[in-house]
Amino acid sequence: MSAADRLTDALYGAGWSTVKRLPEPVAVRLGRTIADLAWKQRGKGVQRLEANYARVVPDATPERLAELSRAGMRSYLRYWMESFRLPAWSAERVRTGFDPKDVHHLTDGLASGRGVVLALPHLANWDLAGAWVTTELRTPFTTVAERLKPETLYDRFVAYREGLGMEVLPHSGGSAFGTLARRLRDGGLVCLVADRDLSASGVEVDFFGETARMPAGPALLAQQTGALLLPVTLWYDDSPVMKGRVHPPVDVPESGTRAEKTSVMTQALADAFASGIAEHPEDWHMLQRLWLADLDPAKGPS
Repeated sequence: MSAADRLTDALYGAGWSTVKRLPEPVAVRLGRTIADLAWKQRGKGVQRLEANYARVVPDATPERLAELSRAGMRSYLRYWMESFRLPAWSAERVRTGFDPKDVHHLTDGLASGRGVVLALPHLANWDLAGAWVTTELRTPFTTVAERLKPETLYDRFVAYREGLGMEVLPHSGGSAFGTLARRLRDGGLVCLVADRDLSASGVEVDFFGETARMPAGPALLAQQTGALLLPVTLWYDDSPVMKGRVHPPVDVPESGTRAEKTSVMTQALADAFASGIAEHPEDWHMLQRLWLADLDPAKGPS
């Protein structure tokens, strides 16, 4: 393991061991302080976040984009402070920490026994939403995690999410899809963060007027297993309680090839994601390239 990898692993380890013991108001202030420092340094992540917001809010002035990126970094650090502290939260704190709308789409789907796929963008705190599902709804679920470097950091994330009641599968390796399909055929729940493609097999979608690529997995799982596909969006407000919405189901088209159906369904997910991101852009934690024009340096900014 390189020195940089050891430092990264040590910093995350310190976060989980130290921040979770802080009083909540102290953790909130610490997160905001770190966010403001990072924003002032205007590193690559902040610049990318601002460039992404420019597509979401195309008429924003430079001053407005700067305000958004500052709020975005504060939201991003709120996610981290909450995530470091989640293992120490009581069941009651988890239950009262999230207030989602239209949960009946999820509970009715589970009650039907057909299995449910929840698909989310990188909005607010998806780990808290997952902990709420396992705590309030008493429903375990399966998810997929990107393999991080160093491997010890990936192991930390897996242990953290398993501690919240999730079954975590590695994104790489090729066996995740089959396991997810089996869970759904058994009437289970699968939750996937699905606004950024991590493979070469993503589906091109129109996203805020430009072409992006999103994973085909949620749509393919719904087609192959008969599971309900539900988009979910999350956001913060000025309270300690995260808000969310379970959107109506994305139906499988009655006609077309598998690829055509997947394209239509993934575009429907992208549209639902865009509606939530447009309402709360500062809570979209996309510090990486997403649009195809950005992925190809010859077509746009780095």
